[in-house]
Amino acid sequence: MRSKIFLYLFIFAALFILFQFMNAKKAKESYDAKIENLKTKIKTKDSTIDSLHIANMNLNYFSLESNEDALSYFEEMGYDSNRLSLTISDQIISQNKAGKDNPIIPFVGMEGNMSVNKVRLLNHKWIIADFTDGVYWGELFISYEVKEGGVVDFQVEKSFLYPKD
Repeated sequence: MRSKIFLYLFIFAALFILFQFMNAKKAKESYDAKIENLKTKIKTKDSTIDSLHIANMNLNYFSLESNEDALSYFEEMGYDSNRLSLTISDQIISQNKAGKDNPIIPFVGMEGNMSVNKVRLLNHKWIIADFTDGVYWGELFISYEVKEGGVVDFQVEKSFLYPKD
């Protein structure tokens, strides 16, 4: 009788160990599959981040912040380029007045007042600006010069108005 109890205990222990082994093996395979899946996702995300970084660098190629020569030009004149950039943008946008067209825009608003929406400084001499009256829109190419005392002179070089669809 005693030997049968030990035999049953041995068989039960062997089955329990086999069950635990199989369960651990399945869990390990599941975790390995999840790890591989996450590694694949990380590689995909890294390549996406790299491509976005390259695209961002390409988009910022023509900007004051990435143009060392333009920045050094302003530094030699004694200006802080970040502060000056904000000042120039504010000077253009602040000409938007309620009930009046922005005087820097060479077009008269047809469906409202023409106002500048966005300004981008390309370098120490050129600006691109976007404008609209709510229905019609266009862009400006502006040259500018910073004179003594921080006075900025603007000259609209080219402009165009997109046709309404």
